[in-house]
Amino acid sequence: MDYGVYLVTEAGLAGDRTTIDVVRDAVVGGVDVVQLREKTASARERHDLGRNLRALTREAGIDLIVNDRVDIARAVAADGVHLGDDDVPVSVAREQLGEDAVIGRSVSTVAGAEAAERAGADYLGVGAVYRTGTKETDPEQTAIGLDRVRAVREAVNLPFVGIGGVGVDNAADVVAAGADGVAVVSGIMGAQDPAEATQALGEAVVAGREREARSGAER
Repeated sequence: MDYGVYLVTEAGLAGDRTTIDVVRDAVVGGVDVVQLREKTASARERHDLGRNLRALTREAGIDLIVNDRVDIARAVAADGVHLGDDDVPVSVAREQLGEDAVIGRSVSTVAGAEAAERAGADYLGVGAVYRTGTKETDPEQTAIGLDRVRAVREAVNLPFVGIGGVGVDNAADVVAAGADGVAVVSGIMGAQDPAEATQALGEAVVAGREREARSGAER
């Protein structure tokens, strides 16, 4: 699973477009993973949207992850679920979804990353790397910075994406610090041209990986 450009949906940022419209454009731009979030939508609305996103992502060969809701992930046959501190434990999600499911975990500290790895998570969302307006976070979880990203990379073997205030201008820095990719909300959902924005983010991820590889070779 390539975590390069990981889109987290939020319909409120899409203007007069639908989430499906934006995701379809992001697919054209080369998005690697789509996460259905839509925090303000009802369970029924998320379920119905999830079914449509499942059809779209399956046709495109892209992984679909559902935020928080194990039941919706299972109902729409998503590839997995992404969990936060207030959600069910990783072990419960694994029991419900099976061994092949992809289970992600949001963390902001090295200790949290290590605990998620021990619990059996498949990947991490690390952040908020920079300040962000798309999610309320505790002060100690906000703008954790690139040094924390580097520390997480040194501490765990899991793939992870950097999330929180990440855009085209800083995506390469996040990846060069050790992230496998970047998770983006407004940078794609709110973009005038989501396909173009996704492509630009993909290019930034590639540039970051090249910088990280050169840095590793020098060490």
